Amino acid sequence: MQPNHVAIPASGRARPTDVYFFGTCLLDLFLPEAGMDAITLLENLDLCVHFPQAQSCCGQPAYTSGHPNEARVVARAQLALFPNDWPIVVPSGSCGGMMKHHWPRLFAGEPEQALAEALAARVVELSDFLLNVLDFHPQDRGLPTRVAVHTSCGARREMNVHVTSWALVDRLANVERVVHDHESECCGFGGTFSVKHPDIAGAMVADKAASLQHSGALEFVTADAGCLLNINGKLAKDGERVFAGKHLATFLLERTGDKA
Repeated sequence: MQPNHVAIPASGRARPTDVYFFGTCLLDLFLPEAGMDAITLLENLDLCVHFPQAQSCCGQPAYTSGHPNEARVVARAQLALFPNDWPIVVPSGSCGGMMKHHWPRLFAGEPEQALAEALAARVVELSDFLLNVLDFHPQDRGLPTRVAVHTSCGARREMNVHVTSWALVDRLANVERVVHDHESECCGFGGTFSVKHPDIAGAMVADKAASLQHSGALEFVTADAGCLLNINGKLAKDGERVFAGKHLATFLLERTGDKA
């Protein structure tokens, strides 16, 4: 049993046949393959995945920068895209946190309040959905390896889905999950934080990258695209050619042998 090993039973939530997939801006623009891997994972589990083509952003960048009116305009454009009563699966703890916890606050007192609250209740982060709704037990067809897991601040502190990522990795028979020194610390991305405070953000990602590299893991996985881009960017800038990270969806698909 690995340090911080977690065994999480299925929640008893009813298994759906259809789901919506909210792809997030960063996956769409920078890591589309990871989004497609997440969809493939869900489809391989006999789900019909619906991807509303008009979706864009959850409004988080404007919201966390102190511009609620601008965030409301962006988020409002998403509210009509999920009319059926299906789960809305989000491959990001930070975007999922925005939609689940902050949309109801953002639209409080607005005509869309009830709709935003209803949508928020259906939002579920990908690893949480795979573990607690589908009770996913991936058949590990990969070679033995050691990995570290990084979770975003939103995933850990708002959605509590660091434990679900851990649990999915722990279910892989040939994977040893390594706990690293800075596991609970921010990678320094924080959306616009990294732009407004580059020196602080740079120091934070340097600490995170070094901790991951020295953990004994051969690679790292994360379920948040922003963190993945930030940490991999730091590793590449430092000339690291071997150690790098993958999105959790890509990692799981590779381990099950289903990635083309």
